[in-house]
Amino acid sequence: MLRIIIINGPNLNLLGRREPEIYGEDTFDDFMIHLKGKFVDDDVTLEYYQSNHEGHLLDKLHDVGFDYDGIILNAGALTHTSIAIADAIAGIKTPVVEVHISNVHKREAFRHHSYVSPVAEGVIVGFGLRGYELAVQYFL
Repeated sequence: MLRIIIINGPNLNLLGRREPEIYGEDTFDDFMIHLKGKFVDDDVTLEYYQSNHEGHLLDKLHDVGFDYDGIILNAGALTHTSIAIADAIAGIKTPVVEVHISNVHKREAFRHHSYVSPVAEGVIVGFGLRGYELAVQYFL
């Protein structure tokens, strides 16, 4: 059984309502229904976790980082500020794929740097919610 978890950080609970011109109009809960329909079967489980709190994200990375087969992480704005999240990823064995819905390199300069990228298996940016699909496909 392949176990994959998507972990979303701050403000991603507002998808579908927050800046739809950047992030789209779909909620992540609706998108998870699509992802599960496309990928979940007897050999794959797909879970979802979201928190606006850095410490909760760290705890979740620690909880799943030794038992799961893949982590898809969109740390939101913490991508650009959190050395603690980078350290957590470096300290676990489960591979992490970093995902961003928007193309962060076409946005404000502070979004161009990621503390996550150097410790991630790979990075997917700018493909909207489809980036999560691409990350799941990578683990499959």
